[in-house]
Amino acid sequence: MTDKEETVIALLGQPNSGKSTLFNALTGMRQHVGNWPGKTVEKKEGTFSHNGKDYMVADLPGTYSLSANSDEEMITRDYIASGKADVVCILADSSQLERSLYMLADYAGITLPCFLVLNMSDVAAQQGKSIDASAIEKKLGIPVIAFSAPDKKAYDEFYIALEYAVKNRTVLDTGTLEKSYEEIDGYAEIKELVKDGIIPGYSNVWLAAKAVEGDAPVIAKIRASLSGEELENFEAKLKSINKGVLQTGERKFAWIDGLLSDTVKAKKTKASLGKFDRLITHRIWGKPVVIVTILLGLIASFIPALPLMGVGSVIGKIPDPLSTALLNIGCPAFIVAIICDVLIRSLSFIVQMLGFVFGVTLVFGLLEEVGVMARISYVFDNTMAKFGLQGKSVMPFLISFGCTMGGAAGTRVIDNWGQKVLTIALAWAVPCGAAWAVIPMLSTIFFGAWVPVIIAVILLVMVIHMWLTAKIFGRSLVKEKDRQGMIMELPPYHKPKWGALFRYVLGRTKDTFFRSFKVVVIVALAFWLLSYSSSGDVTASILYKVGHVIEPVTKLFGMGWQTFMAFIASSLGKEGALGVLSTIYSGSGTITVGSMQSAVVAENLNELLLANISKPEALALIFAMTFNMPCIVALAATYQETHSVKWTARIAIYYTAIALLLAGIAYYVGLLIW
Repeated sequence: MTDKEETVIALLGQPNSGKSTLFNALTGMRQHVGNWPGKTVEKKEGTFSHNGKDYMVADLPGTYSLSANSDEEMITRDYIASGKADVVCILADSSQLERSLYMLADYAGITLPCFLVLNMSDVAAQQGKSIDASAIEKKLGIPVIAFSAPDKKAYDEFYIALEYAVKNRTVLDTGTLEKSYEEIDGYAEIKELVKDGIIPGYSNVWLAAKAVEGDAPVIAKIRASLSGEELENFEAKLKSINKGVLQTGERKFAWIDGLLSDTVKAKKTKASLGKFDRLITHRIWGKPVVIVTILLGLIASFIPALPLMGVGSVIGKIPDPLSTALLNIGCPAFIVAIICDVLIRSLSFIVQMLGFVFGVTLVFGLLEEVGVMARISYVFDNTMAKFGLQGKSVMPFLISFGCTMGGAAGTRVIDNWGQKVLTIALAWAVPCGAAWAVIPMLSTIFFGAWVPVIIAVILLVMVIHMWLTAKIFGRSLVKEKDRQGMIMELPPYHKPKWGALFRYVLGRTKDTFFRSFKVVVIVALAFWLLSYSSSGDVTASILYKVGHVIEPVTKLFGMGWQTFMAFIASSLGKEGALGVLSTIYSGSGTITVGSMQSAVVAENLNELLLANISKPEALALIFAMTFNMPCIVALAATYQETHSVKWTARIAIYYTAIALLLAGIAYYVGLLIW
C-alpha cells in the first residue's frame, strides 16, 4: 500500500473489453474527461470510495498490445512507467479469451502490481463456456475473477481482488513465458545485456522481448545504457533476429493456450443471428442493411424521446401566462422578459432537444451493447477511412439528417478522440431536420419548380464541403498512420444489461443538460440583449444599428441587414430565421428567443418576402442558413463531446466563415441567372 491519500487504479484492456462500463460503474458522475497532454487521445479519470478508502481510476486508452505503434499504446506504456498507478486492473473479454488475453501476455514482465478481471463472463456462459478463475489465478500468481461489469452484484468480488492486489502487491508470474522466450535465438543474450531500471516498472524480461520485436523506443533506451563491447554485442544480436514480432507473438499465444487448456471448458451452442450476420457483412447488401438499421434506430429514438419532448412543450407554454401575471403585479418588463423569454424558453428548447438526445443515446447504446455497432463499424470502415475516420462515423452522419445534436451525441461510440472531433466537424455539414423544414419552403417561395435543382445543388455542396473539411481538419486531428481500415474480430452478440444501460444513458443525458443549458442561456441572453428595445420596435435595437453599420460588408455576401439578421438567428435554430424575417418585415414587435424558437410568422409572409428580397439575395440566404452552424444546442453538444473550447470554437468559426463564403458565391451566381 502506498502513502498517498488515494489509491490509483489503472484500467488496462483491449477495445470492447468493457473498460468504459467498469469505469462508469465505479465512478458514476465523479469523473472528468479531457485529453492527454499534447495528444488527441481522450483521457478519463474518476474517483470512488470503498470501505473508507478513496480510489482514483484512470481509464487507459483501449489498445490491443503494449507495443509502440500508436499514441494510445505509448500513452499507456508511459503511464505505467510513471509510477502514478498503485495497481493495474487488466480486463479481458471472457467470450474471446484466446484473443483478449494477448494484452495480459504483453503485460508479462511488468513489475507494477496487477489483477485480472475476466469480464463478460455472462456472455461466455451463454456461449456454453465454463471458466475456472481460481485455477487461472494459481497459474498467474495474481487475483483473477470472473466478472460482468454491468452486474452490480459482482462488485463485491472485484473489491476483494482489488484490495488483495494492492495490499500484497501481486505481480504476474512470467516464468513459463520467459522459458518460451529463451527458445528465440538471441533473446537470452539481449536479456543479459539489459540493465535494471532502464524504464521504471519494466523488467529485463519485458524489455528484452520488446527489443526482439524491434520496438524502437525500447531499443533506444537500451542503446543509451550500453557502451563499448556490450553495445556491439547488442547490435549484433538485433541484426541476427528474423521476424521478432512473429516469434514472440507465437510464444505469447502458446502461453495463452497453455493457460486455458485445462481451465476453460466449452460446449457447442447454436450460433445466434447467423443469418443477420451474413446479411449485414455481405459485400453488396451490407451497406444498405446498415443504413436501414441506423435509420430505423433513428426513428425508434423518437419513442423514448416523446415524453421529454412533451415536458419541453409544456414548459414552453409557461412564459405567456407567467409574463402577464408578473407584469400585473408590477414586475419590470425587462426582468419579466429575461425570465420568460430567455430562461424559461431556453429551458423549454433544451428539454425538447434533450429528449432526442436521450432517445439516440438509448437506442444506439443498445446497439453497441448487443454487438451490432461493431458490425456497422466493420461494414463502413474502409469507406470512412478515406476521410480519416472509422466505420462508426457513418452513424452520426445519418443521424444528423434528423438532428445535429443527436449526431454529436452519437459520436460517443467512437473511442479515438481525434476521429470523434473530425466526425462532429463533418456532421455539421449535413443539413438537419429543421433545415429541411425551412429551406424547401423558402426555395418554393422564390424559385417554384426549380426547388429540386436547389436541393440537388445543396446535397452536392454538402459532399464537397465534407471532403474539404476532412482535408482541413483531418491533418491535425487524425494522423496518416491512423487512416487505414481496421483489422477487427466481430464480438459475439449478447443480451443487454438494461440496468447498466439506463444508468449510463441517464448519466450522459443529465450531464448534457447541465452543459447545454449553460451555453444556450448565455448565447440566447446575448442575442436577446442585442435585439431588445423597450418600445418593441426592432429599429431601436442594438442589433438593428449594428446591422446597418456592417451592411456594406454583408452586401459582399449577398445579404442586406435584414437577411443577415435572419442568418444570425439561424445559428440558434433554423426555423428561427423565419420568425426574425417575419418580425422585421411586418413590424410586429421585438425579436425574442420565443419568436425564434417557435418561428411565429406573419400570415402574409410569402408576399412580404417576395416584396423585399430579390432572388439572388434569397439564394444567398438559403445557402448561408443551410451551411451555418446547425443550432446553439448542436454547439453545446459539440463542446459536451469534444471537451474542448478550442475545437468547438474552431468548428463554429469555420462554419460561419464557410457559410458566408457560400452565400457570396450563390449570390453572384444568382445575379448571372436573374
